Amino acid sequence: MTAETAPPLGPRMLAWQRRRASAARFWKEYRRHRAGLFGLGALMLFGLLALTAPLTVGSDVQSVTDAPGQPLEAPSGRFPLGTDQFGRSLLGLLIWGSRVSLLVGLLAAVLSVAIGALIGITAGHFRGWYATVVMRVTDWFLVMPTLVLAIVLATVMSRSLGTIVLAIGVTTWPTTARLVRAQTLAVESRPYIERAKALGGGHGHIMSRHVLPNVMPLILAQTTLIISSAILAEATLAFLGLGDPSVVSWGGLLQDAREAGAVSSGDWWYLVPPGIAIAVVALAFTLCGRAVESVLNPRLGVSR
Repeated sequence: MTAETAPPLGPRMLAWQRRRASAARFWKEYRRHRAGLFGLGALMLFGLLALTAPLTVGSDVQSVTDAPGQPLEAPSGRFPLGTDQFGRSLLGLLIWGSRVSLLVGLLAAVLSVAIGALIGITAGHFRGWYATVVMRVTDWFLVMPTLVLAIVLATVMSRSLGTIVLAIGVTTWPTTARLVRAQTLAVESRPYIERAKALGGGHGHIMSRHVLPNVMPLILAQTTLIISSAILAEATLAFLGLGDPSVVSWGGLLQDAREAGAVSSGDWWYLVPPGIAIAVVALAFTLCGRAVESVLNPRLGVSR
């Protein structure tokens, strides 16, 4: 069947073709950023380790009563990263802890961006007294120390992963709200918005069908950038003893090392691996975020 005799594609098929073409163009541009590829590779490695942790190390790695080694053993062939204060393998704990740290970072970032996007779009669309009140609240959150607010929330609420996600998410949204509001104001000033209103488009239609698709690239880039901050915040809260004591995370490992006196006794293997893991993942998300931001907005001129 030739191109002339081929039946016309339906609207849904055309939409999927455009999405595939857009994804192919995005990947082609993204591959030009060497730093972004490095960050993506590191994230894929950590994600694979987190997903396969039940198969590679097993959940019994957290057991204190069945620890296979002696407390605070130095790295060896049997324990490549040594053992903790209970004799558990630090390599296994590090791999298992990646599940919690990555999950909390992702969920907290999604919650933060969702709140910021909702507030930013509505404030840019409705304006008036609503925008004034909402943006003054946003300014108040901006000037308040984020970590202090997160510590207060994590202290007054029950110690759980949900509390950590909530504490990080509700304290890190103001930056996203301001960026999205600025982009919403720019979109709302375009002529096709006026035409949509003249044709009877309501507030929900304007925000969901016209504003949201135009600010989505900014929201996507902001999400990748916030994840690194969320992972660092989770590690900080866990290090301060505000995390869930029943789960293993990278921040919790640092807290255990501090309680065991690893700093004063020189047990470096208890401190260095979790710290490096946190730093590498945060850097990887930042590199990916900058690359995504550069691809979606080439005028930024982010270096490759």
